[in-house]
Amino acid sequence: MIAFWTATLALTLVLYVVLDGFDLGVGILFGTTRNEDIKRQMLNSISPIWDGNETWLVLTASILFGAFPVVYSLVLSAFYLPIILLLAALIFRGVAFEFRDKSRNRRWLWDAGFSIGSIVASFVQGAAVGAMIEGIPNTAGRFTGNAFGWLTPFSVLCGFGLCLGYSLLGAAWLVKKSEGDLRDMAYRFIPITLLGVLVFLATAFLMSLVMELQVMQRWLERPGLAVFPLAGVFGCVMIAHGLMSRRDGWPFSGAVVLFLSAFGTLAVSFFPYIIPFSITIEEAAAPHSSLSFMFWGAGLFVMPVTLIYTVVVYWLFKGKSHIGGYH
Repeated sequence: MIAFWTATLALTLVLYVVLDGFDLGVGILFGTTRNEDIKRQMLNSISPIWDGNETWLVLTASILFGAFPVVYSLVLSAFYLPIILLLAALIFRGVAFEFRDKSRNRRWLWDAGFSIGSIVASFVQGAAVGAMIEGIPNTAGRFTGNAFGWLTPFSVLCGFGLCLGYSLLGAAWLVKKSEGDLRDMAYRFIPITLLGVLVFLATAFLMSLVMELQVMQRWLERPGLAVFPLAGVFGCVMIAHGLMSRRDGWPFSGAVVLFLSAFGTLAVSFFPYIIPFSITIEEAAAPHSSLSFMFWGAGLFVMPVTLIYTVVVYWLFKGKSHIGGYH
């Protein structure tokens, strides 16, 4: 049961990062243009799916609460402020998404809210990941740090890095889903954001060496883990091929491979720890009876139904988007 819920948690996390990542990226890029037609096309590219993408964040939190309560408690205590910022940004972003078309005199406000909400949500996610890499101070699962312990130079760097990564995903999604001026604009953003992501990764690597983070010691001890970063190189090659050949689907596929590579790299760097180098998966898991009870409900019904729903929605809206909708 522990293995099942660990795999399910990993699945919900990666689906959230990839799926909500590209629509957050679209939101970040939304603020780079004043052209109303392009803005409408941007929104139409994500309008059928953006709120469904956030379902995976809810499922991730639910699994932590039920299957790994120690982690749920510790993460909430350590990241109380960033979680509040994340939820506020997602709410404001959702309100702005719905209200902008109904507003006549203050559309600029909702446009700013949609873009700023996307930036804040992306930044705090990246900062939280950076803080986890550095380690969450705790004693027997009880948080022993302070409210602003998550805000460090390394976590801020990771926050900006994830904004760049989501922007890359968003630009690649717009290439895949749009035509005309928006498609051309998105193609121009891809090399810029990809370069930014690569600079971020190199800087984060150098900072990890300087800070002597424990995760770097594991990489030196297990050079075979390099297969995961190599997958990221393959993703970059896919993006470059898509840019040169103007094959609209390749940049997004390459960006997804790049994110999967980053997720896999972090996962194997920490395994078997769920809170890096302090709490293992076994230590954090709920009693077997609780895990089994959850399996017969959420495991057999909620997860499959949500996966099927997601696949069907993406299949139904698989075409290019326009100002007037899909074809």
